[in-house]
Amino acid sequence: MPVRRSAAGAVGGRRTTVAAGLVATLLLVGCSSPADPPVVPTPSAPPPVEPSAPQAPAARRAPPVTIALAGDIHFEGPLTARLRDPATALAPASRALAAADVAIANLETSVGTGGRPEPGKRYTFSAGPAALTALAAAGIDVAGMANNHALDFGRARLASTLRAAESAADGDPPLIVVGVGADVEQAFAPALSDVDGAVVATVAASVADADPTADPTGQWAAAPGRPGTADAMDPRRLLEAVRRAGAVADVVVAYLHWGVQGETCPSTAQRRLAARLVRAGADVVAGSHAHELQGDGRLGAGYVAYGLGNFAWYSPGPTGVLTLTVRPPTTPAGRARVTATRWWPATIGADGLPRAATGSAATASAERRTALRSCTGLRAP
Repeated sequence: MPVRRSAAGAVGGRRTTVAAGLVATLLLVGCSSPADPPVVPTPSAPPPVEPSAPQAPAARRAPPVTIALAGDIHFEGPLTARLRDPATALAPASRALAAADVAIANLETSVGTGGRPEPGKRYTFSAGPAALTALAAAGIDVAGMANNHALDFGRARLASTLRAAESAADGDPPLIVVGVGADVEQAFAPALSDVDGAVVATVAASVADADPTADPTGQWAAAPGRPGTADAMDPRRLLEAVRRAGAVADVVVAYLHWGVQGETCPSTAQRRLAARLVRAGADVVAGSHAHELQGDGRLGAGYVAYGLGNFAWYSPGPTGVLTLTVRPPTTPAGRARVTATRWWPATIGADGLPRAATGSAATASAERRTALRSCTGLRAP
């Protein structure tokens, strides 16, 4: 499996670096093919008891990590002109993103040059490599591109997309793109961010319904030897990617493109997959695609934010940034745990940009967030 390009350096004064050595360590473990049958454990006799009791694992004292989660971003309509100055393109939201140790969002557009709009698609989004520069300048560390717009201009553009992602990873500040790659292994490869010794792994995948005329993610899926997006309609590879990420990371985030557009409640499929991901070792499960905010809360040992809605988008409406404080595990067998949450309430204006909500608008945003949890089956933070 090829190593995803990565870079190290301070971002917005934070403690975040992306560790190339850790990426290589993870990738050396390897990946299974989605065509492989599920692994069924073979019953065996218990191992013999050693004469001396094993020593308890040494305690770790890695500091808490803050992870900011935002929703869908594109540069269409009134946002197109913002890329003339990438350094300030998302300026109103930069402080909320850059304040976290690791900030993650979904880039819902084709990036690069060349290609043609996909025939039959109602909406095709396009942006030049400056889009990645804009995300990095705004304080975003990891951008997911496993979505139904990543290849809006066809596979002919994909080579330039991957080149732009490589350049962004080497940038200052760096941005790591996940969920798209030169083959299926690279598409599912995680971004690994080191925060004062605590490693955060971010895996991205698309599990939205495949519709050849509107959402052709299944056609765009990366495969062995074929570039594309991380497609998880069959979730086995995604679950395995989460397990492998957990072998080298302290905190595992699964960022998904999922759900039903226009719905404020998660679908049954979302709820089932979220539970499977948490059991597989995901400490945080988040996503977008519905273009509506959906509820967040605790699910077993994990934390789930079903829908982060739009963030920088040509349709005005409510939005925000969800920042989680996560305590890394204290033993090798332990789990990370979200210990606090913070919501930055915002509204997308006519210019497509999110700006902080204040006063009664901020109160309404907090109340809406609480109300959205009622149909999720999640527990309050």
